[in-house]
Amino acid sequence: MMTKKKIPIRLLRIFGLIDGVSLLILVLIAMPLKYFFAIPEAVSIVGRIHGGIFIGYFLAIVIAQLMIRWRIYWSLLCLLVAFIPFGNFVLDAKLKKREGELLAKPFPTIWLVYSMIFFSFIDLFSQLPIMSTYAQSLGASLTWIGIIVGMYSFANTGGNLLAGMLTDKWGAFRVLVLGLVGTTVLLVSYHFVDSPYTLLVVRFLHGFIGGFIVPAAFTFVANEKNEKKGSQTALTGAFVGIAAIIGPATSGIIAARSTPTNVFLLVAALGGLLFITAILKLRQQEAWSKKLETASFVWNRHLFYAFLGAFLLMFSQGALSYLLPLRVNMLGHDSSLSGMLLSVFGMVAVLFFLLPTKRIFDSMSPLRSFQIGIFLLAISQMGLGMIDVVSIYFIVLACYGTGFAFIFPSINLLLIQGTTPKNRGKAYGIFYAFFSLGVVMGSSGLGIFPLSIPQMFIVTGFLLLTGCLLGGVRLAEKRKAA
Repeated sequence: MMTKKKIPIRLLRIFGLIDGVSLLILVLIAMPLKYFFAIPEAVSIVGRIHGGIFIGYFLAIVIAQLMIRWRIYWSLLCLLVAFIPFGNFVLDAKLKKREGELLAKPFPTIWLVYSMIFFSFIDLFSQLPIMSTYAQSLGASLTWIGIIVGMYSFANTGGNLLAGMLTDKWGAFRVLVLGLVGTTVLLVSYHFVDSPYTLLVVRFLHGFIGGFIVPAAFTFVANEKNEKKGSQTALTGAFVGIAAIIGPATSGIIAARSTPTNVFLLVAALGGLLFITAILKLRQQEAWSKKLETASFVWNRHLFYAFLGAFLLMFSQGALSYLLPLRVNMLGHDSSLSGMLLSVFGMVAVLFFLLPTKRIFDSMSPLRSFQIGIFLLAISQMGLGMIDVVSIYFIVLACYGTGFAFIFPSINLLLIQGTTPKNRGKAYGIFYAFFSLGVVMGSSGLGIFPLSIPQMFIVTGFLLLTGCLLGGVRLAEKRKAA
């Protein structure tokens, strides 16, 4: 008899077997029909079905990881066997023997917070490969495309600042609920957009309300008692990275097969589910609803480098979201390839965050990590501007993902070191305002200058190198003082 505690492992086993069967049909039936009997439609049809099943299987792996909380190598093994014929069946036999041990554990509140962070960033990342071309399909010029892409983050800046102040005054629950329900409604409203001007208005409202979620959620995570803050912030970054993997690839495929508005409806469904869960699970918890005694905000060097890193990281990300789809289209490929490329950096970052490499951030100076991360982002941007071979872009985006993995925990640690729980909400509001401002300048700001797309990539790289040098100056000062 199946109990609730066995649901995650049973769900994983069922999707694993279905995925294994679809892979065998693809390899043993569809591919011979294409190559020996000249029926290419077989691979096209079966491949799409197998792709949809694989997404379901991947989500089942994520659910198992979150609820069973087994060692991460089990999830990686589940992912690996999906690419090996008969691999799913061998793994299923192993899981069946251990099914009695692989029971779901009580779902901690902190994981619900991580889910909200995941939602906020998958909302952002799912837009990356499609927004430029979507605006273009509505008749927007190159300059207007940059403005439309950047409008979300421009409005996000105001939402972040307001959310930071409200989180310290109201507590996280009210701010999160308002952000979740507002974002869900606005995602649905994309379905009614019919011109670049309507799209601009929806992007503004979407960005402003969406800016409520992240400062409140990150403030709660930062205020949790945990001696290993480096590993904790790395785990938070893992959810950002997972969103970066799933969001661009899925949205690129869905947009290529149907319409971009279907991408927004899918993300809206997740937002609605989290809104209901938050109402049911968090409403009565004092830690979420209590008001905090606020303290005055004091600027210091930790905050300076945290805010600088937030700006540079998202300037780079804004440039990437604006330029990469256009660069890929220029080289003769569609948005699905843009989504795959953007997912590569997320996969690399997640591996850094989830594997034992995350312990680096408990021992390494956050300023050193900051410097390494910015340097890797810089050379990646320059590579995208100077290289015309798309296959090499996968290596470049892997380098970009490594840089992201170094800088994200470092800037969060710098912010935590420069604040107290009494003013951390306001600090995170400003922090994510710099995130949003960086995206605006990296998309709309670059679009103003009369530069070619490769030249814009190179200019972005030089700006990041300047930030890397600033971090190096501070490290030299610390050594001298020591």
